Amino acid sequence: MAEFKGIMVYGEIAEGNLSAITTELLGCGRRLADESKEDLLCILIADQLGETPQKAIAFGADKVYTVENPLLKEYQTESYVVVMEKAVQDISPRVLLMGQTSVGRDLAPRLAFRLGVSAAMDCLELDIDPETKLLQQTRPVYGGNARATFSSDSFPQIATVRQKAMAPLEPDKSRKGEITPLKVDLDPAAIRTKVIETVKEEVAGIKLEDAEAIVTGGRGIGGPEGFKELEELAKVLKAAVGASRPPCDNGWVPDTMQVGLTGKIVTPELYIAVALSGASQHLAGCSGAKNIVAINRDAEANIFKEARFGVVGDWKQVLPAFTAKVKELLAG
Repeated sequence: MAEFKGIMVYGEIAEGNLSAITTELLGCGRRLADESKEDLLCILIADQLGETPQKAIAFGADKVYTVENPLLKEYQTESYVVVMEKAVQDISPRVLLMGQTSVGRDLAPRLAFRLGVSAAMDCLELDIDPETKLLQQTRPVYGGNARATFSSDSFPQIATVRQKAMAPLEPDKSRKGEITPLKVDLDPAAIRTKVIETVKEEVAGIKLEDAEAIVTGGRGIGGPEGFKELEELAKVLKAAVGASRPPCDNGWVPDTMQVGLTGKIVTPELYIAVALSGASQHLAGCSGAKNIVAINRDAEANIFKEARFGVVGDWKQVLPAFTAKVKELLAG
C-alpha cells in the first residue's frame, strides 16, 4: 500500500496566472504542511503553464507537479478528472485541497468517487488534529446556521475551501522548490463535450468576490430605484453593491448581484445589510464577513443576530444620514 504523505493543492489557472483561490489555498496548505512537518505540493494543469509553477513556489509550495497538454486548454470534466486521478495515484498525497469554485465543485466529488474516498465541500476552517494527524474540516451546515467539523480516515482526505476563507502568503520570489512534469495519456475520444463559446461576464465597478466592502439590499428596498441610493453609499465607500434573492427574482437587479447560498459567497471586511431580514440562505453567503452592519425597521429581524452593529429604523431615513456622515468623516 502506498504511503500517503504531503499536503497537495490543486491550482487553478486564470488568464495565464495563478487564480486568487490558488494563492489562498497555498497559504492555508503551507500552515498545514508546517504543522504536520510535511511538504506542500501543488499540481497545475493546463495546455501551457508558463511561469505559474515558479509562482506557486513563491507562494509557498515545496514541490510543483505539472501536466501540460493541448486537450487541457479548457476545463473539461472528462479530461481533468482522468489527469487528477492518475496524479493522485502516483503522488499519494495525504490531503488534497481544492477551491469551492465552479471547477472545484465539479471535480472534487467526481474524483473522490473514483478514488473511493470522501470529500468535504465548502470548508471554512482546516486544521490538523495533533493526536490523530487527520485533517479537521469545518464547514457550514443547516443553511449556514451552524458549523460542523468532520474528519476522514480514508486517503487522500479531500476538501474544497470557500473563497476568501483563507489568506495567501506574501510571495517570496527567492524561494526554491522542485518542478516535476507528469505524463498522463489522454484519449480525445473520451472527451464527450467541447466548449463552443466562452462569454466573459462584464462587471461595472468592483466585483462582489473581490470587494473589501459591500452594500447589500433586500426585499425591503421596494424596487430598483432604491438600489440607486445603495450605489451612492457604495461609491463613497468604494464598495460593491449586492442583493438578496428577492430583488434578483423580482428583476430589480441582475442575478450576478445575488449574495447567498444560491448566489455568491463573499467575505468582505465590511458588509452593510440594508432592509433584508437575514434568512439562513442569505447568511450562508455573507457569514464570513468580518463586520456586518444591519439596517432594518424590524427589531426582531434575524440579521441583527449576526450583525456587529445594527440600526433599527426605516432605511429611507437612515441611509441618507449614514451616507452623509460617512462623506463628512472621509472629508475630514
